Amino acid sequence: MGPATDGAARAGPDVRGWEEGVVCPRCSSDVPEVSRFCHHCGNDLRTGDAERKNAYAARPDEPVASFKLVSTIMPQGSGKQPYTYKVALGIALLLTVLTAALGALPVAIMIAAFAIPIVYIIYLYDVNLWEDEPIPVVAAAFVLTGVLAAVFTWLWKDKLSLSLDTIGANSAAPSGRDLLILLLLVPVVSELIRQIGPLYLASRPRYDDLMDGFTFGVVAGVGYACFETLVLHWGWISGGFAGPGSSAGTWISIVLLHGFIKPLVYGSATGLAGAEFSGLGAGYDGFTPRWVAGLIQAMAVNALFQGGVYLLGFVGGHGSTIGSVLGVVWGLLLLGALIIRVRTVLHKGLLEAALESAARGGSNHASGDLAFCSRCEMPLLPQSDFCSACGNSVRSVPKSARGVTAATGASGYEATTGETQV
Repeated sequence: MGPATDGAARAGPDVRGWEEGVVCPRCSSDVPEVSRFCHHCGNDLRTGDAERKNAYAARPDEPVASFKLVSTIMPQGSGKQPYTYKVALGIALLLTVLTAALGALPVAIMIAAFAIPIVYIIYLYDVNLWEDEPIPVVAAAFVLTGVLAAVFTWLWKDKLSLSLDTIGANSAAPSGRDLLILLLLVPVVSELIRQIGPLYLASRPRYDDLMDGFTFGVVAGVGYACFETLVLHWGWISGGFAGPGSSAGTWISIVLLHGFIKPLVYGSATGLAGAEFSGLGAGYDGFTPRWVAGLIQAMAVNALFQGGVYLLGFVGGHGSTIGSVLGVVWGLLLLGALIIRVRTVLHKGLLEAALESAARGGSNHASGDLAFCSRCEMPLLPQSDFCSACGNSVRSVPKSARGVTAATGASGYEATTGETQV
């Protein structure tokens, strides 16, 4: 073997694709020619679609406009084990419907009230979002919100002229005072309560990320819904087993609405406001006009949910099955719109934050030793905000996984310069 051949062997693999680069048209960063996505701003270099409508920043194999629930409310864990959460929620949903149909209302209400909060807390544990501080996070975002929710719900529940859990036909008409309570008092005060824990956590330096603010908002929302449901339907819980009957359709509709749809509506709306409080870059933005807009939006969603469910409950007589079913349909419509809104806000937020970071020379998410994308396991370039291969946002994975590293040999990729060392 001649000297030239020996030199080629020692040089290792052909890395000309890494050394030759192009300029990203969006952020003007130098990008390796083999990259599909700009590792700084996330721009799709192949299609030229700067908005990446078909590649959601937190899950590039999904479009932005999608109704995928798990990847929306659990963005940091959806890439690793999405089916775990789907199966858990599916089992809880099945048990809720079955127990409600059999008239086991106390069991149905308890399963419905705690199903989503438990699954979401498991999600926090899986991704270690609380960064080894579970007690402060759960106490501030879930327990505190839940206690305040129980107290506030107990105060306003008895002010309504009609009980919210009345079963059977009732010819009474909607009350103007009830509408004022459900359209104004409850949405405003309840949303302010749900903001307390997330804002406290998001203002701490270790939790000032966009995804942190959103996730804490979801925790507070599902926690509030859990305790509100327990107070509103305490009569069912303490009333014992009703047994199968003609009201099974009403029971199933109500437990589905309050146990599964309501927590997701509350959580998504509060999460959007929490994300706006955290802001795009390093450090939380605080009480900005964007947060105020997010807060007002959350209150408006709450008002639409409460008012719509209340008014639709009178179709066919207050407490009728058809009214309860229409309430479920109304809740699903709002939830669908919220899911699209959440995905759009988070997607644009991640892209805008990366663009700002690129203007400063890139982030430090993938600095240090050789790091790999937690989704596709391809190497991350230094100061990456996105994987250059699959386009996944580095900020959409758990912080503990952003620095997934591996030791490099004598002839390996050098993480500081982005070149392969000979």
